[in-house]
Amino acid sequence: MNRVPSGINGLDELMEGGIPEGRTMLLSGGCGTGKTIFCTQFIYNGAKKYNDPGIYVTLDERPELIRQDMTRFGWDIRKLEEMDKVHIIDGSLAKLGMPSEEQFSMPASGFDIDKLLLEIMRVAKRSGAKRLVIDSIPALGFNFENENEVRNAIRKLSYLLMRIGVTTIMTTEMGNQENSFGKFGIEEYVVDGVIALHYMGIGTRSNRTLHIRKMRATKHSEELHPMAIDEKGITVHKVSKEYEEV
Repeated sequence: MNRVPSGINGLDELMEGGIPEGRTMLLSGGCGTGKTIFCTQFIYNGAKKYNDPGIYVTLDERPELIRQDMTRFGWDIRKLEEMDKVHIIDGSLAKLGMPSEEQFSMPASGFDIDKLLLEIMRVAKRSGAKRLVIDSIPALGFNFENENEVRNAIRKLSYLLMRIGVTTIMTTEMGNQENSFGKFGIEEYVVDGVIALHYMGIGTRSNRTLHIRKMRATKHSEELHPMAIDEKGITVHKVSKEYEEV
């Protein structure tokens, strides 16, 4: 099986060298856990280091804010856009019924999953994209009556993205139920892999951790790994190394 380097320092060695090519991963975490940084690092390093064109679909944050925030890590997203290596699809304003000034965006006349897929396919064909981020699943605004309809919608999304030939990361929020990694409680059963990000406060210290909860066709670490965010982005540490430093 071909592997796609994640671009996240220290992560690939925990899962046989990278993410299974063409599969769909779920990145789950609460507010402030680093989901946007993780996704941007995946797209940016994919284009910069591995020559993989990427698409970032943002449904929550405005593209200009993502570009500004990521300069703190030395990531010049705009430059890669100008080189046709990265493309941002703006769906944040379409959900509000407002037009976007971005080159790639969802129409303000209406937002649904089929229109989103058509735009992704159009941009992927134009750019030859190998990587895709959808941020986020809850922002898709599923209005279904039961979990089977949500499951089928996510399965349809995953299947069509696999047909396009992209390796995908979709973000979501932790569910309310114990051991639930998605807002709808069923996302983790449909995708090929689940990576959970946690942010815990212990006394006066705050600790970030990463857990590979699921990765099909892959032997992966099942431990809770310390994770740091610094000027280079996200770095995942081995548990043994963290204990040695303490």
